[in-house]
Amino acid sequence: MIEINELTKRFGDLAAVDDLSCTIKPGGVFGLVGVNGSGKSTLLRLISGVYHPDSGSIRLYGEEVYDNAEAKKHLVYIPDNIQLVTPNASMNRMAEFYAACYSTFSKDKFRKYTKLFGLNPNAKLRSFSKGMCKQAQTVLGLACNTDIIMFDETYDGLDPLAKKAAAKAIYSEVCDRSACVIMTSHSLRELEDTCDSLALMFKGKLIMQSDIANLKTRMFKVQLALEGDMDRDSFESIPGVELLSFNKSGKVMTLILRGDRGVADSYIRSLDPMLYELLPLSLEEVFSFEMDALGYKFDEIR
Repeated sequence: MIEINELTKRFGDLAAVDDLSCTIKPGGVFGLVGVNGSGKSTLLRLISGVYHPDSGSIRLYGEEVYDNAEAKKHLVYIPDNIQLVTPNASMNRMAEFYAACYSTFSKDKFRKYTKLFGLNPNAKLRSFSKGMCKQAQTVLGLACNTDIIMFDETYDGLDPLAKKAAAKAIYSEVCDRSACVIMTSHSLRELEDTCDSLALMFKGKLIMQSDIANLKTRMFKVQLALEGDMDRDSFESIPGVELLSFNKSGKVMTLILRGDRGVADSYIRSLDPMLYELLPLSLEEVFSFEMDALGYKFDEIR
């Protein structure tokens, strides 16, 4: 359990993290999305104890993390920039180094994930491409077997097969032992199929946080065509349903609705439509409408 309360970190006049509060629970994948400079990497470094907060607190299982070796045993941080100590070492040599730092390091997991990514553990890291070094760093981090695993730009530099392998490894850690995984990315699409919950950061603030399943089920798109002529007002008063968007081209209407899907479905079917489709929204579309509701323009912050 990670509890963050009124956290602030400044660099000169810039508030990289600004009065941020949230709770991240174990047993899931928590995604942080935002543009460059939104504060994602700074937040991970604060959680991992690399940075000391200017104000506020971060607690891992009830303990402050900064300058607390016992608390830090619960987590491993895999940064965006590749840091493998020495390029002359092999993965096996690096595994020895990580095992010296983490008593929980699992040699079985190291072998399992090395094989999953198709890496040669005896090869010198200097012979690895950038993407292979990222894979090696991911393998070593996962093998630490900590309760909390943090990835900064998890899939950056990975080819499609390596991304699939990384997602499989992350799912395994969450499902097998209820690990807490925190991932950052610039792209909602990149995290959409991996995360259980997502948070959007902008200028150091956490402006939105939600469970993905709830986001996707409470908002949906409808396309329909009717014999008679109906306008926006006809869909404004469906009980328990909010009309977010209405567009009409000829007889075909496209609606974005939020609320009780069953009620909306019953109402539209009662109109005896000639054409009717209830469609899912992409996560990017969902966030766009949610941001509009909060007074933000999504195009300005992604």
